[in-house]
Amino acid sequence: MTSDSDYPRTARGSNLFDSDTNLIRLLERRSPHVLEAHEGRLSEFGAWAGGPLDEQAEYTDRFAPPRLDAYDSDGNRRGRIILNPDYRACHAEAYRRGAVGLAYQPEGLGPTGAPSHTACFTMGYMLSQADISIHCPVTMTGAVAYVLDQLAPPAVRGRYLPELVRMDGQALSGGTWATELHGGSDVGASTTRADARNDGFRLHGIKWFTSNAGSGLALATARPDGAEPGGRGLGCYLVPSHLDDGTPNHYRTRRLKEKAGTRGLATAELDLEGAFALEVAAPPDGLKVMMAALEYSRIHNAVGSAGLLRRAFLESAGWAGHRTAFGQTLRHYPMVQDQLLDMQMELEAATVLSFESVFAFDAHLADPDQGDDWLRLVTALAKYRTAEQAVTACRQAVEIVGGNGYTDEMPTSRFYRDCLVVSVWEGPANIQALELLRLVAGKRAGDQIFLARMGAILADLPSPNREPAADDVTAILEGALEECRAALAFLRRNPGQGPRHGRRLLSLLADTAAASLLCEEAVADLALGDRRKWLVACRFVRKVLGKADPISADIDPANAEFDAVLAYDPVD
Repeated sequence: MTSDSDYPRTARGSNLFDSDTNLIRLLERRSPHVLEAHEGRLSEFGAWAGGPLDEQAEYTDRFAPPRLDAYDSDGNRRGRIILNPDYRACHAEAYRRGAVGLAYQPEGLGPTGAPSHTACFTMGYMLSQADISIHCPVTMTGAVAYVLDQLAPPAVRGRYLPELVRMDGQALSGGTWATELHGGSDVGASTTRADARNDGFRLHGIKWFTSNAGSGLALATARPDGAEPGGRGLGCYLVPSHLDDGTPNHYRTRRLKEKAGTRGLATAELDLEGAFALEVAAPPDGLKVMMAALEYSRIHNAVGSAGLLRRAFLESAGWAGHRTAFGQTLRHYPMVQDQLLDMQMELEAATVLSFESVFAFDAHLADPDQGDDWLRLVTALAKYRTAEQAVTACRQAVEIVGGNGYTDEMPTSRFYRDCLVVSVWEGPANIQALELLRLVAGKRAGDQIFLARMGAILADLPSPNREPAADDVTAILEGALEECRAALAFLRRNPGQGPRHGRRLLSLLADTAAASLLCEEAVADLALGDRRKWLVACRFVRKVLGKADPISADIDPANAEFDAVLAYDPVD
């Protein structure tokens, strides 16, 4: 039996790894080598993220956001970005602790000898629980490192990759410069020019939305002179912030963006005025290489969104356990219990769905011959669904805390502002729907892979003799899977209907995948004699897939075991 004070009043000061029973159990099941090799490192990271990083995030957000020093003492434009020392120190510390570089060290290799990024993505999940304004540049640095490692010419990789993955506190950070004035998602319409020279290229143009604007290395899309229009005419180039002689490269910050959230992160418009760059990929492969970077970032976006859900849940559960109203703490009120259980249910769905993309990423690195259809498909589903639910959860956290939660003295205010970015970062929902359509209604076999993966989970559900609710859950899941099958078959026959139905398909498949993966976890725990996850999965299946939330005298089994479910205690 839990007490009201099982969750601290606020998550600040908590170890964001050691306290995450759900995450640890997921890693035990799906990636035990990561716990065996890195549990101590992840625990230390969780303590740092829940303490010093979170304190810095509030300070930077409220009192010391980035500033642009536009002119020097002689009135010349220079566009220097000023970051406060605490932000700089925390940014460097994330790299020192391995948030990017660990995957490239000998101890970061997976069981097959291929790099394993699961620990790095886990650190990203924790970073977002404290400071998205640090998680964002870490994500882009990881994306640039991944492209250099996997796709760059050997000379470029050998020269610059070590600067990104070093773990001595001196690592360079990365950026991805694709967005231009005409819009973010239509990257193929880029107007930035790449002028070939003997020593590399010179880039000319405007990059309209560059986060981590003070990065040491950035990937940029540009069109070489004479290249064809559209995406096939783009190259991908590596732009260092400084030249070999130590002088700044030839680009300037026009202004810093004034944003709804992530105020600690310097996001800028850049003028490229003959910026020196090295070719990573020539047309027609430039856009494909940049998309590889964005695919990596989308996985970080998904785990980061799951992290936002967890922070929203922790703040809500902590407040509900300590705030007294009308004679008792909030967590004793049935409506508050429903809110907390629903938040926790969505948190666990987001965690298992986002980490499915993490495990798929590592599996593809270990065996590239298996193809990347499942990786791309589940990443699109996870990026979409986790972002949608993160925004909902952060709003609900403000509501549960009440008026105090709307003030900047409480972390709920910052997280509500910050969470808005995850829906648009690296492609909003419609872009994920288009990616999904390419995988299920074109030349690829993503539809069959999805149906086979979900069907295998369905076949393994417990019998009604063992779990009375299994009949109901199985029927709802079978109905959802049949709806998926019919929708996918229709779009196979009528691909021209895809742009009309893509977003509905995205939502249907994402909900079905989240429910199925929760059930897969539940079956594993049932084998160990613990029904807690089964109660969570049943609640999700009925409410999300079955649309069942009746006003009746019946009590949901998760409500009946409220204290144990909320505290991650075993349920017999």
